[in-house]
Amino acid sequence: MRADAARNREKVLEAARELFAEHGYEVPLDEIATRAGVGPGTVYRHFPTKQALFQAVTETRVAAMIASAAEPAEDPEQALFAFLRRMADEAAVKRDLSDAITISPDLRKGLHAALGGLLQRAQEAGAVRTDVTATDLVVLMKGMLQSMHEGANPAVLLEIVLSGLQSSRKP
Repeated sequence: MRADAARNREKVLEAARELFAEHGYEVPLDEIATRAGVGPGTVYRHFPTKQALFQAVTETRVAAMIASAAEPAEDPEQALFAFLRRMADEAAVKRDLSDAITISPDLRKGLHAALGGLLQRAQEAGAVRTDVTATDLVVLMKGMLQSMHEGANPAVLLEIVLSGLQSSRKP
């Protein structure tokens, strides 16, 4: 890639990061091009679809968050709850997280697996209800993330989720 093309690609990615974080997936590509200081054709040359651009912007950040779920932890409940808090914090600051896990099948699968592993370890430790599945947790978190964009209080919602997950037979 030529140096000027590489610079333009980075300008597009930076503008997209900012606008997707501010407005979510619905931001128009023309607005991204304008913010980047390039023409729409430049955006399409590097990213043939809006989804390709969105994935380039969100995949690295969300993949790093997902990878953090595999880190060893002494307290499985705290590991699960810290991960859920991180998700909520990311979503409160960047509107694109709920879109990222909805649109990208790979991110959705990765998130499901990460939450599933954390959930299973917390359940095996007796800290979290055993009747909750990874799918339940993904759907619950997705709903919570979406509701944040409608004016809900993320701290209150997260505490409700965490309280509801705790086992009544917690050691």
